[in-house]
Amino acid sequence: MASALFVSLASCLLAVNQAFLINRCDLAKVLYQEGLDGLEGYSLSDWLCLAFVESNFNISKVNENVDGSFDYGIFQINSHYWCNDYRSHSENFCRVDCQDILSPNLLSSINCAKTIVSGAGGMRNWIKWRLHCSGRPLSYWMTGCRLE
Repeated sequence: MASALFVSLASCLLAVNQAFLINRCDLAKVLYQEGLDGLEGYSLSDWLCLAFVESNFNISKVNENVDGSFDYGIFQINSHYWCNDYRSHSENFCRVDCQDILSPNLLSSINCAKTIVSGAGGMRNWIKWRLHCSGRPLSYWMTGCRLE
């Protein structure tokens, strides 16, 4: 009985530590349905490149920064400016809890990303997008994806 409980507990711990990944084309479809294609001049390929370079399509990714803030979710949305993680001061410009950014339905993450992109700097707010996506041919990100 004790060994069965231990195996069950170990399985739960492994599941908690696993990344929640979304397929590139599935993400493209969700982003398309939520109106991100062409938003502020950015294509779905820009969004896919952003999601890849920030989180490797990991919806549940959380990263601690050297300044003590945290980045959350598929777009690595920062707690200092965009969401409230209740750990430190936050501007919370997206008016959302950081934990909601980690939701598999992606709506909180997408809505916050829309807010970020619609403000000053657009996608340039993401350093990794500037370094790895901006000004590069990105159409290959949509290869094989159907949006319908």
